[in-house]
Amino acid sequence: MNRLTRLARTALVVGTVGLLASGCIVESGRAEQSRSIGGSTPCPVAPDPTVRGTVRIGWQEIPNGDLIVKDTSLLKTCMPNVNVVWSKFASGGDVIQAFGANSLDVGLLGSAPAAKALSAPLDIDMKVIWIQDRIGAAESLVARGDGIKSVADLHGKRIAVPFASTAHYSLLTALDKAGVTDAQVINLAPDAIRGAWGGGQIDATYIWEPTLSQLKGTVLTDSAKVAEQGAPTYDLEGARSDFVRDNPAFLKIWTAAQGWAANLLNTDPNKAAEHIAGQLGVPLDQVLTQVKGYAYFDAKTQAGPDHLGGQLGADIRKTAEFLLQQGQVQGVGPAQHYTDGVSATAAQEAK
Repeated sequence: MNRLTRLARTALVVGTVGLLASGCIVESGRAEQSRSIGGSTPCPVAPDPTVRGTVRIGWQEIPNGDLIVKDTSLLKTCMPNVNVVWSKFASGGDVIQAFGANSLDVGLLGSAPAAKALSAPLDIDMKVIWIQDRIGAAESLVARGDGIKSVADLHGKRIAVPFASTAHYSLLTALDKAGVTDAQVINLAPDAIRGAWGGGQIDATYIWEPTLSQLKGTVLTDSAKVAEQGAPTYDLEGARSDFVRDNPAFLKIWTAAQGWAANLLNTDPNKAAEHIAGQLGVPLDQVLTQVKGYAYFDAKTQAGPDHLGGQLGADIRKTAEFLLQQGQVQGVGPAQHYTDGVSATAAQEAK
């Protein structure tokens, strides 16, 4: 039995995040959801009133362009006859459940959940259509108290992480590289992690912003360092394949809106942070600190060979191979299957 398998065997499933418990469905619009001081913005492309119907979009409390698009009601500005329904989710695992149940059209999920969705036994017919961010220090492994100074000190400790997330993938990579085979890895959602941390029920957690900033402890490693160990992670936007096939006009404008938001993050982070702060309900300076832990890419960069246009499919397959070692998937498909699970079409049209 290799070290990775032993890590999987020691995982304790203490809590799971159900789809119904993961969030409420709210209509698009700033009146209910935003406390932003960022103001409105014009559509970055010519609005298209011919696009109609209802689109169900899953979002998470992760500081990236998705929150900016949501906060500005940009999709409604650009497509006035589309009814956008925003559904809040706690993790990418919940998003892939919603894809499988045909209750979501587009949703934010990490590269690990995407790999799981595209692999057996789920084999969800979906496409990755956008990279919201490449994760860096905004996802970190943090320990409570003074007795844990390094990843190697986590022998026998209780570590919480949302299973099948990018943080889970990064955590198990970090433990493996440090030779830690006997940690108790516990499945908890971000809200439950905050409670377990405060109650002293866990020794460490690998978690993302904004939960990360709310925990006071010792940072042992982060996803930028784990990427240097050969395991990069991303927050991605996925969509059901039939939705991608049937809604090219919507996706063209949706991608233009996301590209505008990514550019705002890179060129005017203060303005971008105003919108994100409105969605997260946290102080502006906290958002400015958080966004430094991610890398954001414009449409032209995303369409290139290092991302949607090539390498991302290989990165997702590599993640799937790791998840297979952990018992998180039952099989890994051929390389072409993961390449086909990524679509650069909308990004190519938007650049």
